[in-house]
Amino acid sequence: MTLVKFNNQKGTNSLLPGYNEVFDSIFNDTFFTNRTSFVPAVNISESADAFHIEMAAPGLRKEHFKLHVENNMLTVSAEVSAENSQNEKRYAKREFNYTSFVRSFNLPDTADDSRIEALYENGVLRIDIGKREEAKTVSRQIEIR
Repeated sequence: MTLVKFNNQKGTNSLLPGYNEVFDSIFNDTFFTNRTSFVPAVNISESADAFHIEMAAPGLRKEHFKLHVENNMLTVSAEVSAENSQNEKRYAKREFNYTSFVRSFNLPDTADDSRIEALYENGVLRIDIGKREEAKTVSRQIEIR
């Protein structure tokens, strides 16, 4: 006996009733839906002394990340191959998972690529890029005469 999902919507003007339901049941299978690409969200800010990048990447470890700087381009990448299983001895279900991403950022001329620091904590990768000394903003009070 095969169970087929049936959606009886009134007002559907399809020439082939059930056509969409067949493809919905195929493409909503976990084989297709678990293969989505992962691109972490990023916040970029600037202070007087540095540029700051915060990248949301929960579930990763700091060993998964690689940071690379070349020609004023900062590249952040991660690659993870993990196995999820519900039962270690007899597999009732076992799925392999592979996640990777690459994000690149053009560094401004005012950035000092020798002063880049990164910290991964609580699912957020924080990257601080120091500014060159001549690029730091200096605040001063101007006297009015």
